[in-house]
Formats: sequence, C-alpha cells, structure tokens
Amino acid sequence: MGRVKKGRPVSGWVIIDKPAGMGSTQIVNKVKWAFQAQKAGHSGTLDPDATGVLAVALGEATKTVPFVTDATKCYRFRVVFGAATSTDDASGTVIAQSDRRPSDDEIAAALGAFRGDIMQVPPQVSAVKVDGERAYDLARDGVAMELAARPLWVESLEVVGRPDADHVDLEMVCGKGGYVRAIARDLGQALGCLGHVAWLRREWTGPFEASDAVTLEQIDALARTDEIDSLLLPLETGLTDLPEAIATPEGAARLRNGNPGMVIASGLEWGEEAWASHDGQAIAVGRYQGGELHPNRVFNR
Repeated sequence: MGRVKKGRPVSGWVIIDKPAGMGSTQIVNKVKWAFQAQKAGHSGTLDPDATGVLAVALGEATKTVPFVTDATKCYRFRVVFGAATSTDDASGTVIAQSDRRPSDDEIAAALGAFRGDIMQVPPQVSAVKVDGERAYDLARDGVAMELAARPLWVESLEVVGRPDADHVDLEMVCGKGGYVRAIARDLGQALGCLGHVAWLRREWTGPFEASDAVTLEQIDALARTDEIDSLLLPLETGLTDLPEAIATPEGAARLRNGNPGMVIASGLEWGEEAWASHDGQAIAVGRYQGGELHPNRVFNR
C-alpha cells in the first residue's frame, strides 16, 4: 500500500512580495503550511536581504518550475562605490576601500562589457556547490575558494538613477543563474573604485510580476482557511513561455496516462516543446511529433 500524502492536493502559483530578512526556503515553507499543500517549491532563490518577486509553486505546479526558472528576470539594485565586502553586499564586512568615484560617463561606458553573453564568477557566499558543499557554508567556515566563471545572458543593464557620487541605481534583465552581487563587484573593479550591492529587488521573473504578488501579511491573514485559495494563480501561468496545443478528447485520455496523444496545433515544428490542454486545463508537457504530443510531464489533477 502506497504512502498517503499529507496535506491538500492544491495546485497553482503563489507570488510573494518577499521582504528583506527572510530566506527563500523559509517563505516556501510558510506558504506550504498556510495552504496545507502536499508539495511546494520556488522558481529561483533570492538572497535573504533581497526583496521582490518570489514565485512559489504548489502541488502539480512544481512540475512547471523549470520553465519559470529558465525565463528572463528583472532586477533593480543600488551599487555602493568605494568599498568591497566579503559577501559583495551590505551584509558583509568591508575588505577593501577606495577614494575614487566614477563619473556618469565612465559608468555608462563600463556597462557595455556587462551586456550580452558574459562570464561571471559567483560570489563566495552563494549557493554554488563546491565538492558537494554549498559555497556559503564553506565561506562561513573561512574557506577561500576559486569559483569557476559561468556563462550568463544579460539582455539589458541600464542606469536608472544616480543619487550621489557614492551610489548608482541599475536595472538588469538577465537569464538564469545571474548574480546581481557579482555585477556590482565586477563593475566596481572595472571602474577602479570597488563596489557592492546596497539593496536589491526582483521586479519580475518570467510571467510573474510584482503586480501579481501578495504579502506575507495577506498569507498570514488567510492561512489554513478556504479563502486562501483566492491568492492562487493557475498552474498554467507557469507555462506562458511555451506554445499551447489543444488535445483531442481521445488524445487527452492518452496523455493523462503518460502516452503520446493527438493534439491540434498550428505553427509547431517537429520536436518543439509545448503543453497540451483540454477544456482549458493543462494536461501535459512534451515534444510535438507529427500531430501528437509525446509527454515528459503529466499533470495529475
């Protein structure tokens, strides 16, 4: 006899406007408890001191997490010039200082090197694994690491404010795996003045924007009540960046059992990834092959 899952079989997305001072895992656990959900996950970690959009998936929506994680994201952040820190943000200790301050023109010129396909070395305090351990755990133990540079796509990086000579506010749209703290660190080095992040806010991630978000106070107010489901966005919201194919009734039955099923689609090419729906509800994600969808994820609802 199979193990009975604890909790409700609730599925969908909850978009949290994350406050500073809480870790992403803390928030996921809080949302899971409030909804009494069987499963929960999120589409991309935010640093404890960061704020903004944290997309939490519940139930079957966790199967759509990779499509949101791989999507582009937008961050606004402030860089402090004149000091490098151990964490590349304001929570760390100052490890080097500089009296130099760049001009607006110097900043604008330097930003070009941080757009497009770039290579980025993650911060010492990051979730990157080193020999099976998280870099932030090793850093807390005083272990100095040489982390390998990783590719990152930066769609845009622009100045949105210059409060004073010591600070600049930037907005960045980038792909998966970008570290804003590394951008601040490397920009400071490129300008010869050092730098770190003062604050950071994620404005949107994939299909989810700050306007979709709810606060933890709203979660607390409705926790473990029937009304809390009003805060859910549909599972299908996480599939926005994939093309949709409409399953025939017979195809829907086959897809629900994990078998290739007939779909009606226009413009899909052989081997292209898509999601199949029936009566407006997502059934599966898979590869399109000659009028059929071959599923690799099936939604059980």
